[in-house]
Amino acid sequence: MDPTDRAAALSCFRAPEEIEILGGGITNINLRVRDGDRAFVVRLGADIPEHGVMRWNELALSRAAEAAGVSPAVVHHEPGVLVLEHIAAQTFGEADVRDPANLPRIVSLVARAHRDLGAHLVTPVLAFWPFQVIRSYASRLEADASPHAATLPRLLDEARALERAAGPVDLVIGHNDLLAANILDDGTRLWLIDWEYGGVNTPLFDLAGLAGNNGLSEAQERAMLEQYFESPPDRHWRPYQAMKCVSLLREVLWSMTSEIHSELDFDYAAYTADYMGRLDAALADFRNS
Repeated sequence: MDPTDRAAALSCFRAPEEIEILGGGITNINLRVRDGDRAFVVRLGADIPEHGVMRWNELALSRAAEAAGVSPAVVHHEPGVLVLEHIAAQTFGEADVRDPANLPRIVSLVARAHRDLGAHLVTPVLAFWPFQVIRSYASRLEADASPHAATLPRLLDEARALERAAGPVDLVIGHNDLLAANILDDGTRLWLIDWEYGGVNTPLFDLAGLAGNNGLSEAQERAMLEQYFESPPDRHWRPYQAMKCVSLLREVLWSMTSEIHSELDFDYAAYTADYMGRLDAALADFRNS
């Protein structure tokens, strides 16, 4: 069924109109729907086993994030469909995340999500241990005869070294996909959207993802750690740098996998090349620190 027809047929709507596909999605199809005087976002997407995406997990975390006040309200769900309240807001780009006026606000939002979501969860949720995610991706890519297969042994060696460097970790409910496009600004406050990769993880992964995905400077990274942990950043710096490499490595393998499996109209090969460059730069910084 055409995505707009599927959205129009949902039982939660009385007189849907102005249905349009939203740009920017690289995993799901997202649409904005107006129904009377309210607007909604419809997310269309089934489970994605190759990425570990389970929609029951996304739903549980979306509801908890709504209750914690960090994400839009869940309005409706059914297999392959999640309907959320539409927030009239600016979608951030990487430059917006780097903006000195925005970054402390984003760090506060992430800290709030880490601190508060667990109290609002009423069902189990998945763990998102990035090293296991990396091993799973590599195994699948090898089995699928990925054109990047020759690169996998080096990347797995890097992952093993990074896991040793990361050491013991604290655990929180993490978002685990802090791309700029998952942060909204309604002019008064910020919102986090898209919990499909959410789950139990170290807080360093979200902080590292925020930095690696958005090109933060070292000074910004150190200020971010100091704000989040309310202490000088030195104690966290080395494991944080390791986790920054891990976050970028996971993104590389995610994109390699999407090159094979995704049917969305998106240039995953270019995305892979972009993130491989970011990863190599981060690994060089980590080795020289």
